[in-house]
Amino acid sequence: MSRPAQQRAFGVAAGLPEEVCAPLAAACEEAGYASIWANDHPLAKGLDTLAEFAKGADGIELGVAVIALDRHDPKAIAADIERLGLDPSRLWIGVGAGFSKKPLTFMTEQIEELRAALPGVRLVMAAMGPKMCALAGSSYDGAFFNWMTPDFAADARTKVEAGAAEAGHDSPPVFGYVRTAVGPDAAERLAKEESFYRDLHDGYRNHFARLGEPEGTVGVAAADRDDAQAKLAAYEALDVIVVRGLASARIDPMVELARAAAPA
Repeated sequence: MSRPAQQRAFGVAAGLPEEVCAPLAAACEEAGYASIWANDHPLAKGLDTLAEFAKGADGIELGVAVIALDRHDPKAIAADIERLGLDPSRLWIGVGAGFSKKPLTFMTEQIEELRAALPGVRLVMAAMGPKMCALAGSSYDGAFFNWMTPDFAADARTKVEAGAAEAGHDSPPVFGYVRTAVGPDAAERLAKEESFYRDLHDGYRNHFARLGEPEGTVGVAAADRDDAQAKLAAYEALDVIVVRGLASARIDPMVELARAAAPA
């Protein structure tokens, strides 16, 4: 079966100022992005940021990646979707194990509860290691990668496809955050973001050890639009490249970056 044409999405950190969200979503829709995403963290809910995006554009799809299920159970996620008036059919909800002691078992057990609590919502699972990638392929509506090189993403994709094949269905789409900075300080922005995650917890420490890449090199640091486009094109293994924008949380820098990394 041939793969559909690759799409591009734009992603930000949850808690982006409200006055930035709606115009950024409108600019992303105009630039041809298929969806716009926010992460989720203890200080800001990604779904709240999606609700602000929805005020600026009604055609672009909305995604959050990822909500840690050790902090938010499926019923709480459903309550937030209802509270915010988000259209379930427009949503991609990324979920992860967080700090669960047995993440593979935990995410295997969560899928039925997620399906029951979130009918009509497409569920993607955060996956880094081989077993988690296989589970995403077998049981979820997509896999979501994070902090991968193009080659590592290509290898991880094969694990997703193997999980789907074992379950007897086609492989679901593979998404991935690609941290992207453009401009004279791009390398510094990427290095700063990466250094935070490298030592965040054992899961990330182990992941970066498996990558074996020098610090500050996992993602895209580009001088200009042409350079950004060339480097993003290397991520052929992803069905949806989610450009995680590394720019000041103001409308002009965010829109400038979104346009530089927009689908050609």
